[in-house]
Amino acid sequence: MTTAQTNKIDKILLHPILGYLIFFFLIWLMFFCTFTVGSYPMLLMEEGVGALATFAHSHIPQGFFNDLIVQGIIGGVGGVIVFLPNILILFMFISLMEETGYMDRVAHLMDRVMHAIGLHGKSFIPLIIGFGCNVPAIMATKILKDPRDRLVTMLIVPFMSCSARLPVYIVIAGTFFPENAALVMFCLYVLGVILAMIFALLFRKTFNKANHAPYTNSLCEYTTPRLGAVLKNIGYNAGQYLKKMGGIVLIASILLWGLMYFPQKNTMDVEQSYIAKIGKTIEPIMKPIGFDWKVSVSLICGIAAKELIVSNLGVLYSDNPDTSAEILGAKLKAATYPADETGIAKPVFTKPVALSFLVFTLIYFPCTGVFAAVAKQSKWKWAIFLVTYTSVVAWILSFATFKISGMFF
Repeated sequence: MTTAQTNKIDKILLHPILGYLIFFFLIWLMFFCTFTVGSYPMLLMEEGVGALATFAHSHIPQGFFNDLIVQGIIGGVGGVIVFLPNILILFMFISLMEETGYMDRVAHLMDRVMHAIGLHGKSFIPLIIGFGCNVPAIMATKILKDPRDRLVTMLIVPFMSCSARLPVYIVIAGTFFPENAALVMFCLYVLGVILAMIFALLFRKTFNKANHAPYTNSLCEYTTPRLGAVLKNIGYNAGQYLKKMGGIVLIASILLWGLMYFPQKNTMDVEQSYIAKIGKTIEPIMKPIGFDWKVSVSLICGIAAKELIVSNLGVLYSDNPDTSAEILGAKLKAATYPADETGIAKPVFTKPVALSFLVFTLIYFPCTGVFAAVAKQSKWKWAIFLVTYTSVVAWILSFATFKISGMFF
């Protein structure tokens, strides 16, 4: 593309009003396609996982090994791997924005906003990378020369919804807000950006009072996306996702299933299991924001990797072998508390609970990889501060979400 053509397009994409509208439309389009287009191959994979679970349940002798395979491995790993198509669509959009040169324009476009909250325009680059994965986003803060900019950017990167949170959003939004799932997901991403800006402003008032020069990097010409580079990016991220499925998610699912299976063994009364004892210990803290012990346990396990939230819900709500082949969304909708004295069994998940769960997942304790990256790039005290303040904010905002949305649903 010629310089004249590039300048003509930039007049539109970098326009002080139209530029922002186009940017937010593209972000909305990315999430819409991720959910809507990705739902078709996802449903096929769900049917495949369900068929595999049914086959295994029917052909493996009943007992310990059957439960391990069906509920532990298939229920855990299978519940997460079905979101691979959605993850690939998300990274396809990010790769296309990088390949065309649009990502650099976004940094220029957001330069004024970044200055208003006390950061350099370059800070927006790690934030955008954070939509893919927060860990490389933390590493990307090296492009910032001012150490205070680097620190503040690292402290707000976790508000960017990484791809690991996407399976949680798809399950909960798709199950409880099927008609507005894409809009709910878009609002979560926007909420993350707004929270990042609010806390950047707060940190500006404390320890980041630097005056920044404008972001003056020259813009390259627009280029046609190279198919090979896009496919390589998608393939790399698919490999990383599958590697995580065969590693940490598999191991964690088996461990969680073991804690759910024992000590009651053949009775499979999950309420008497080790994991129930752990969950019920922390349930009083989580009950005010609408979570039972199973939901609480899944969120704690999600500290290791956010994909574990979905896999653990798949394991915890697969304690009934007759329903283990159902998709996770159906299990969550059918989940109820034990019947009260009137014989009524209230549902575990309602729309207020679902919204509270989504907000909490967005904000709370970033994964251990982020914790380690922040500690490595700064100091341990800042990593501890990060996980502490995000978890506190998550509880407060989830509580507010649960109470306020309860007035409408």
